[in-house]
Amino acid sequence: MARVAFVTGGTRGIGRAICERLSSDGLKVAAGYSGNEAAASECARELGVMVVKGNVGAFDDCARAVEAVTRELGPIEILVNNAGITRDGAFHKMSREQWSEVIRVNMDSLFNMTRQVIEGMRERGWGRIINISSINGQKGQAGQTNYSAAKAGVIGFTKALALENAKKGVTVNCIAPGYIDTDMVHAVPESVLQGIVAQIPVGRLGRGEEIADMVSYLAGERAGYVTGSTLTLNGGQFMAG
Repeated sequence: MARVAFVTGGTRGIGRAICERLSSDGLKVAAGYSGNEAAASECARELGVMVVKGNVGAFDDCARAVEAVTRELGPIEILVNNAGITRDGAFHKMSREQWSEVIRVNMDSLFNMTRQVIEGMRERGWGRIINISSINGQKGQAGQTNYSAAKAGVIGFTKALALENAKKGVTVNCIAPGYIDTDMVHAVPESVLQGIVAQIPVGRLGRGEEIADMVSYLAGERAGYVTGSTLTLNGGQFMAG
């Protein structure tokens, strides 16, 4: 029987690439989204996955989303915490809302989503939790104090949760992408983007399917000995020791 995967922020960008790959792997896939109805409809139609609307920054929304997926597809055995936003700006000019919104969506969402599924995974003796961090959570980035803080927190969350659940057959891992060819990255001014690409040793942006390939491995049966890891996919731009 096919396992069930839930990918937050799953209807666009990296999330959509992950949904496409997991679906092609034979999993039953649900994609979470917050507001882009056109992208959600397109994702459901083209990939044949379930789409679920909700705000990952709200605990009750996450509970309702997990309940809906469980009712339609079955218990969630693979959770990909991918949803994220940016609200960039220099810290000395940053508003409280710019800070809070990024922490809420990028960091609090890990608790809000994972708390819904962790007990079931432990009871069944199998589970995969895959968290999407960022190169800027590892090295920091000017103008992204909020985002860098949240994404660094994702790494700490991953390590601690992995230790708590390893003996229960639940692995918890993290992927820290570099700059990927998505709408979020292309929103950066062209002159700035060219400067970023110039700093990437492989000489290009990453592709969503390259992140999806790693998620596919971590979500599978063969990855049972991999837990608490942070895997960097950034074209050599930052090499963590």
